[in-house]
Amino acid sequence: MKNSIVNFVANLDQFGKKAVRFGIVVVFLWIGGLKFFTYEADGIVPFVANSPFMSFFYNHPDEYKTHQNKEGELIAANHEWHTANNTYGFSAGLGVLLVSMAILVALYKVAPFASMIGSILIFIMTLGTLSFLVTTPESWVPHLTDKDWGFPFLSGKGRLVIKDIVILGGAIITMSESAKLYLQRQRKHA
Repeated sequence: MKNSIVNFVANLDQFGKKAVRFGIVVVFLWIGGLKFFTYEADGIVPFVANSPFMSFFYNHPDEYKTHQNKEGELIAANHEWHTANNTYGFSAGLGVLLVSMAILVALYKVAPFASMIGSILIFIMTLGTLSFLVTTPESWVPHLTDKDWGFPFLSGKGRLVIKDIVILGGAIITMSESAKLYLQRQRKHA
C-alpha cells in the first residue's frame, strides 16, 4: 500500500508541470487585467517609484508618499496627481505586458518557441520584482513602536513580493518544457 502511494506521488511531475503553467497563466492574466484599475495602479507606486530601473516611468517618483490612496480609497486630489505622474499610463502598459506574457505561456502546444520567450520574459520580470525587496522601504515593517521591524520582518508588500521566488522557479520549468517541445518539433522536421 505504501509503495503504491509513493509510486503515485512519484508520477505526479507531469501533472505538476501543467499546474505550474496553468498557475502562471492565471496569475499573469488576472494581475495583468487588474493593472487597468485605479486601486491596483495606486498599489504598485512605492515599488515603481523606488526602483532605479523603473522610476523613470513616473513624472514625479519622489513625491508619491504624499499622494498614496489606501486600497478601496479614492481621494480625488491624489487621483489627479497619479494621472499627472503617469501612474495609470504605466500601469496599463504593464497590464498589457503581463497579459501578453500569460498568452504566450498558454500557447505552449501551439507555439512552443513563443511560449519559451514568454517564460523567459516572466523569469526576467520576476527578478525585477524580487529586486523590490532591496529598493522599496515599504517591503519591510517600519520602526514605529514595536521591536520587530526592518529585516527580516516583511511587511504586507514584502510578503507579496517574496512569493515571486515560486514564480521564478515556475518560469524556469515552463521555459525548459517549451524549449524541449520546440527542439523535438525541429528534429521531426529535419
